[in-house]
Amino acid sequence: MKRSWEGVVLKVMGAKDFTLEVTGREEISPDFLRIHVTDGGLLIDSEPHPTMWIRLWFDDAGKGHQRAYTLVNPDARAGTFSMDFAMHDGIAADWARTVQPGATIDATVQGSAFDFPPAPRHLWVVGDPASIPAINSLLDARPASGVTAPATLWLEYQHDADPSLEVRTSGSDVVSWVPRKGDGASLVTEVCSALTPGSVSVEDDFFWIACEASSTRAIVKHLRKVLGVDKRRIDALGYWRA
Repeated sequence: MKRSWEGVVLKVMGAKDFTLEVTGREEISPDFLRIHVTDGGLLIDSEPHPTMWIRLWFDDAGKGHQRAYTLVNPDARAGTFSMDFAMHDGIAADWARTVQPGATIDATVQGSAFDFPPAPRHLWVVGDPASIPAINSLLDARPASGVTAPATLWLEYQHDADPSLEVRTSGSDVVSWVPRKGDGASLVTEVCSALTPGSVSVEDDFFWIACEASSTRAIVKHLRKVLGVDKRRIDALGYWRA
């Protein structure tokens, strides 16, 4: 399989490649499939961190086609982790639907990084089912990172089963599921209406946003232009494009 120009660029940037082996599969909702793998040494070499993601290479008519996936339940000692696949049309979903234990797939580690800002007072999180693996790793990492802040989350959904997906909240965390309407406008309106000068601390809170790209941009614009949040208190990424 010949990789695209992206593969060449990643190699020049010092990316590391690993071969993963599929060990099992699990339907976590009618619309999401979890694939379990052994890591080929990836976790020992790459030092797992919250929201960690890797690039998988899929064979598209002999050419390498890459997609990014967040690690679910990484266990460096066992050398295992999982990845969640949305069951829509596409080469990655098609691979997940048919892959069997023993199959292998190439993975590249490059570009993933995360650190909590110092002593956040509150976590404000915006995402959707695609970013729940990253959100769960973020919430799970609080105790080990010395973070005691509660979290308020907005999760956009499109399928009836989406709100049944596990979200690892605890204590005084609050989750609101928002149906996707108006190409994401409902989510943006609800989040921006709640995040006001009186409800957040621009100096002490932490904002993590990972949803559809245009919605992510609109929410970040509100944080920066309307509220004046320093960019160092924001971690944002457009996870997909409508």
